[in-house]
Amino acid sequence: MDKMSTLEYINQMFPTEASLSGVEPLMQKIQSEIRRVDAGILAAVRQQSNSGTKAKEDLAAATHAVEELTYKIREIKTKAEQSEMMVQEICRDIKKLDFAKKHITSTITALHRLTMLVSAVEQLQIMASKRQYKEAAAQLEAVNQLCSHFEAYRDIPKITELREKFKSIKQILKSHVFSDFSSLGTGKESEETNLLQHLSDACLVVDALEPSVREELVNNFCSRELTSYEQIFEGAELAKLDKTERRYAWIKRRMRTNEEIWKIFPTSWLVPYRLCIQFCKKTRKQLEGILDNMKEKPDVATLLMALQRTLEFEDELAEKFGGGTQSREIGNEIEEIGRQNNSQSASDIRKKYEKKLAAHQGSENEEKDGNKDLSAPGAGFNFHGIISSCFEPHLIVYIELEEKTLMENLEKLVQEETWDVEEGSQNNVLSSSMQLFLIIKRSLKRCSALTKSQTLYNLFKVFQRVLKAYATKLFGRLPKGGTGIVAAATGMDGQIKTSDRDERVICYIVNSSEYCHKTSGELAESVSKIIDSQFADRVDMSEVQDEFSAVITKSLVTLVHGLETKFDAEMAAMTRVPWGTLESVGDQSGYVNGINMILSSSIPVLGSLLSPIYFQFFLDKLASSVGPRFYMNIFKCKQISETGAQQMLLDTQAVKTILLEIPSLGRQTSGAAGYSKFVSREMSKAEALLKVILSPVDSVADTYRALLPEGTPMEFQRILELKGLKKSDQQSILDDFNKGSPAISRPSSAAPVGQSMAPAPPASTVPAISNPASAGFIASREDVLTRAAALGRGAATTGFKRFLALTEAAKDRKDGPFRKLFNA
Repeated sequence: MDKMSTLEYINQMFPTEASLSGVEPLMQKIQSEIRRVDAGILAAVRQQSNSGTKAKEDLAAATHAVEELTYKIREIKTKAEQSEMMVQEICRDIKKLDFAKKHITSTITALHRLTMLVSAVEQLQIMASKRQYKEAAAQLEAVNQLCSHFEAYRDIPKITELREKFKSIKQILKSHVFSDFSSLGTGKESEETNLLQHLSDACLVVDALEPSVREELVNNFCSRELTSYEQIFEGAELAKLDKTERRYAWIKRRMRTNEEIWKIFPTSWLVPYRLCIQFCKKTRKQLEGILDNMKEKPDVATLLMALQRTLEFEDELAEKFGGGTQSREIGNEIEEIGRQNNSQSASDIRKKYEKKLAAHQGSENEEKDGNKDLSAPGAGFNFHGIISSCFEPHLIVYIELEEKTLMENLEKLVQEETWDVEEGSQNNVLSSSMQLFLIIKRSLKRCSALTKSQTLYNLFKVFQRVLKAYATKLFGRLPKGGTGIVAAATGMDGQIKTSDRDERVICYIVNSSEYCHKTSGELAESVSKIIDSQFADRVDMSEVQDEFSAVITKSLVTLVHGLETKFDAEMAAMTRVPWGTLESVGDQSGYVNGINMILSSSIPVLGSLLSPIYFQFFLDKLASSVGPRFYMNIFKCKQISETGAQQMLLDTQAVKTILLEIPSLGRQTSGAAGYSKFVSREMSKAEALLKVILSPVDSVADTYRALLPEGTPMEFQRILELKGLKKSDQQSILDDFNKGSPAISRPSSAAPVGQSMAPAPPASTVPAISNPASAGFIASREDVLTRAAALGRGAATTGFKRFLALTEAAKDRKDGPFRKLFNA
């Protein structure tokens, strides 16, 4: 019903006209319902009127009840205040009695403690006067505790008096103890048997006094013990560097002799430890004076002996007192220098570096433990370097001696070097290289046992100079070119002649330089691990390694120059062949066989001695030298006929084949693909030149432009001379070539006299071309290439485009870390 409208409701009740008959009964029913509802409303209004009166009566009753409750609460509060006042009156006297009891108790306790303090001070005074140290120590503790209870009564005269008296008694005890300890070490302890026990009790008194008293007593005792040491070793007789060992013998003997006597000191006082520290400081001061006052440089043997004994003494003290012992594994690091690892497997290398990592972690843990020891009582002083560091500024004479010895050994090794390697040797390294690093390793061991600071760094600089000197020796052993007036007059200036032995020596120098390059890096790594941290970053062998890299580069270039010199005779023989009068094309010429013999005798040896990367570098240098030289040698020939050009083209193919077979000849084919492209690029220029010579005169310019686009007019003129053209005939071709003419008329086929040439077409009938010369060149290039490819016996060309692509692919080779060698 709520959701239905009135109209919908009526339509639902009376859907048809027949249903309208029920309207009247429905109206009556509704009116009856209205009357019933009105009666209900009236009854409810009457009931509500009666209820309102009753509610007012109930509210008035509740208000009255609240007022009565408020009155009762006020009355209870008043009675409570009266009760509190009554209780205070009753307890007033009791509270006074409680305070009085507390004060009396405090007074009695204070008086009792004061009595005890007075008594204890008097007893302590008597004990101090009688030097009863053992009892006085206990009494001191008691008096200190009693005095702490009277901190609040410091202003009371009696307490002040007692404190002053106690202070004076402690001063008396201190003076007595110091007086008694002055007799220790004078021999009285052997005469008076109870003296040691008496002094042991005195130590208890010192512990009960302030800590400063103990420090003063120990310092006085140590100073008194070392007084005789200063007197003995400051004299002219023993104040010398060679008497250093006797200093350490004196303190060790002193400690051993007085070990039983010094047991009177409590172990917590660390008397022997503190005595050794003072001894080291005094010894360092005296040794510094001795070294600084020397008029001449100290003797190296004496200096090193004194330093060695000092280091041994410091090690003994560090071991005895646990003051930061050093445990770096130096020997293993040095032994790794110069070892050959060519035959090591991956697992061996991995085990090696795992071992290094474990050793490194172990050293870090030991360093942490050492730092913990330094923070512990009695181990807060590191004895390493406490004395020996004073030698550091004066070890320059030792470094000078080491450098002199190393240089002498270097000269001896170079003089005794046979410049040969025993058969069966795996590394093909000169013995002087390995021996030199063995000597350096021994020198490093000696120095690292003495110092790991500035002196070791200075020695490292010496190693650099020695290795650079050795690199210079290797460089000087390389064959040199001819110099002087005779060499210049004979055309041999700058040429390098190398025998088979020279070639082997050069290979040994290359391998030895590679070995030195690698081992010098290992040397620097080992030194950086054992040297002090402030010098580690400055340890670098890059300059030395650059020196040996330069020797390697120069050696390989020398090999190439040596082979070039061997080719001189064959190149000269090539120019002497009568290329202009050859009647037929035969087998390859004699000079090609000569080149083949030279390479066949040298390359196998070089391939067996050089490593793949250096052999590859050598091959590339050789190809970049032989190819251009062969190309230029063609221009040195006299007139070349068509038959001669075909024969020379055949020879060029043979030389190219010989060069391509060099990797197989040297049994090293790892980089053969790149090398083959390099050779093909260089030799293709000579092939192209010969094809230009073979081309007809009327197309020689176009062929030259197509096959040799980088050629020059002078080179083109020389080609015309090789073809046997006369000067007059050459000039017209050169003029057309310089102008970029699209067609060159054949000089020998000029038009007969009286026959007119065909007139040129009008300009209007010629298509518009911005560059006629270029257009003619482009139009005829394919034809020129086709004809050039057919020239010669079996000659082949890659064409203009393939030739350029081959050139781009072969240049700018990238062969790893030796890229810079190719630019040499």
